[in-house]
Amino acid sequence: MNIAVVGTGYVGLVTGVGLSAIGHHVTCIDIDEEKVNKMKQGISPIFEPGLEDLMKENILADRLHFTTNYADTFLNLDIVYIAVGTPENEDGTANLTFIDKVVDQIAYYTKKEIIVVTKSTVPVGTNHYIKDKLTKQNPNVAFEVVSNPEFLREGSAVYDVFHGSRIVIGSDSEAAAEVMHQVNEPFGIPIFKTDTCSAEMIKYASNAFLATKISFINEIANVCEKVNADIEEVALGMGLDNRIGSQFLKAGIGYGGSCFPKDTKALKQIADEVDYEFGLLNAVIEFNNKQRKKLLNQALLDFDSLAGKNIGILGLAFKPDTDDIREAASLEIIPELVKMGANVKAYDPVAMDNAKKVLPAEVTYVDSPTLALADTDLVFILTEWADIRDLPLSTFENQMRNSNVYDGRNCFSQKDIQQSNLQSYYSIGRAAKRQEVLV
Repeated sequence: MNIAVVGTGYVGLVTGVGLSAIGHHVTCIDIDEEKVNKMKQGISPIFEPGLEDLMKENILADRLHFTTNYADTFLNLDIVYIAVGTPENEDGTANLTFIDKVVDQIAYYTKKEIIVVTKSTVPVGTNHYIKDKLTKQNPNVAFEVVSNPEFLREGSAVYDVFHGSRIVIGSDSEAAAEVMHQVNEPFGIPIFKTDTCSAEMIKYASNAFLATKISFINEIANVCEKVNADIEEVALGMGLDNRIGSQFLKAGIGYGGSCFPKDTKALKQIADEVDYEFGLLNAVIEFNNKQRKKLLNQALLDFDSLAGKNIGILGLAFKPDTDDIREAASLEIIPELVKMGANVKAYDPVAMDNAKKVLPAEVTYVDSPTLALADTDLVFILTEWADIRDLPLSTFENQMRNSNVYDGRNCFSQKDIQQSNLQSYYSIGRAAKRQEVLV
């Protein structure tokens, strides 16, 4: 089929490339001409493992194209995907400005019957709003609108396109739902068809549940620290129960990124708008905001002051295998350290360029974990990149001036920690290693 995907962020680009890989003719549209020119060469604007290879393969096969031109692209389309951002408003609601702009373009340029697929995460009722707007602006064309929420994980999005747990298709038209079933069938992933509003809610409910699961295990971790239990043993024992499962039971310093924080707040607003107090979700949001500063608060308990301390930061992205720093713990911790008068140097294998745009100018950036450790008084581990997890503990001992390690991702085993010569090591939900005097 002839498909257009509007928006080439994490969702739009990966979706478009994936659809081309299963045989569809796909044109990705973006308003940024420089970005489009790079994508035509197979250069991805985002860091996502495996994405560039797949782009180049399908560009060469003449199934994948990139353009800024709506008019020519919309002449002979069967389906158009909307995959633009829905950023968070100040009150937590989803901002639909970019959605509206795309809908205006679709209504203006479309000349024949078309299916509009909403891939962006939108509040319940948005797809009905889109259809009403399209019909009013262009009553001569028959529009069907389908909700097809994404469940891609940053850092493994390419894998998820071909190995996801389900594809959700929400439509009030059986014919449109059947067309979308045919479009997606080559992925070989279970397809679940439902009504439009339910599909919209599935996306928010899924992310809110996972955010709740992360917050729950972090709450348990905080209790474990006080009762001398090991959160990793506790999580393993819990996860063996099939009703609970082992995924998202990794204790740490909270969730971040482009989805969980935004979607939990948006779902809270959806509940507020129908006069329902979502107490559980309110608690999840409040707790996660506190958890992201847990390492910093512990360091402040351990030291009289962090002023003048040389502090290393290992990891800036909100998770490994992505350059996305949105809602990352680094954005909470580093500005506070700079305000306190600490000397901060940071390392991340791919996210430093993005971090430089938003972090204080006083931060120094280095090209290796070892350089980030050199001559420091303490280090914060904020992202569990492989080259950070694989560091020998002797590197911390030898490179740091004072080997005080605050590990927000539990990168190292308790056995190795206890056998090390680190002055101190603090992690999440496990016994701390302490010398008598921290310096």
